[in-house]
Amino acid sequence: MRKADLVTNIAEKTGVPKVDVLVSLEAFFKEVKHSLSDGENVYIRGFGSFILKKRAKKIGRNIKQNTSVEIPAHFVPSFKPAKIFVDDIKDKVKVTED
Repeated sequence: MRKADLVTNIAEKTGVPKVDVLVSLEAFFKEVKHSLSDGENVYIRGFGSFILKKRAKKIGRNIKQNTSVEIPAHFVPSFKPAKIFVDDIKDKVKVTED
């Protein structure tokens, strides 16, 4: 599902115009990005958490020049689904054996 599909589905289910849904969705994305860039995690009960994970510094390799490169410690955004969300998906989506 793409963002356009998500906007269409929400607009159909709520009766809100697509433009308004798109504006709301973009505002949500912007607020999540802004909060994470400020170092704050975003917790949405029953859905999950947008969190920052710290990556330790490490030594990487530049294969073309055959040199070592130090990659500094940094944070990466991550999503951790809520337990109720995970359990709901486990109950509804079944694994098929091929």
